[in-house]
Amino acid sequence: MSDLPDGAIPWVHRFGRFIALYLHVPFRIRVHGADQIPRTGPLVVVANHSSMIEPQILFGILPRRSVFLVKEEMFSGVAARPLRWLGQLAIRRGVPDRKPLLAAVSVLRGGGTIGVFPEGTRGDGDVLNAEQGAAWLVRSSGAVVQPVAVRGTKRPAGSGRRFRPVVDVLVGKPVEVSVGPGRTGLVAGTEQIRAALADLVGELDRMRELR
Repeated sequence: MSDLPDGAIPWVHRFGRFIALYLHVPFRIRVHGADQIPRTGPLVVVANHSSMIEPQILFGILPRRSVFLVKEEMFSGVAARPLRWLGQLAIRRGVPDRKPLLAAVSVLRGGGTIGVFPEGTRGDGDVLNAEQGAAWLVRSSGAVVQPVAVRGTKRPAGSGRRFRPVVDVLVGKPVEVSVGPGRTGLVAGTEQIRAALADLVGELDRMRELR
């Protein structure tokens, strides 16, 4: 087994992570708690999502290879092949989509990292709701959950163009989530994951208010 899915090219993945770091130049990124990320073993990274920037930021700053579940619409036209070379997995939102989830489980069983945005779609990033993909991955692989909160990527309503806005990334403590059998187990596991991430987002909001 591998920590990248079939079709991924390792050197392209490395190069993509390098480029992602330079895409951050328009922002001042502050990372807090990166030392809490396990360097080995299956890991499901869950993060809040309020813009298109969060996936790029996390792809660049995570200290290990990472494979993200990306909405299928991004795999259209010329972007499809590079995304697959990078090792990203296309997933249809709002419907059961077992093929990419099974590919993600294979990555996790190979000791890899899967990145998930439990909200499913972009919103305010407050994690009021969550889809069940992350819990299903944990139940199928035994992976640890790594919550990560991101704030500062979304321009406040009514504000003008911002010059190098501050983006904060707060890494929480890894969480071992026990997801029981059946739909009831998925619902309970999803709520545990959602609550852990929502609490971390709230902690980051309080940190930013004090600065």
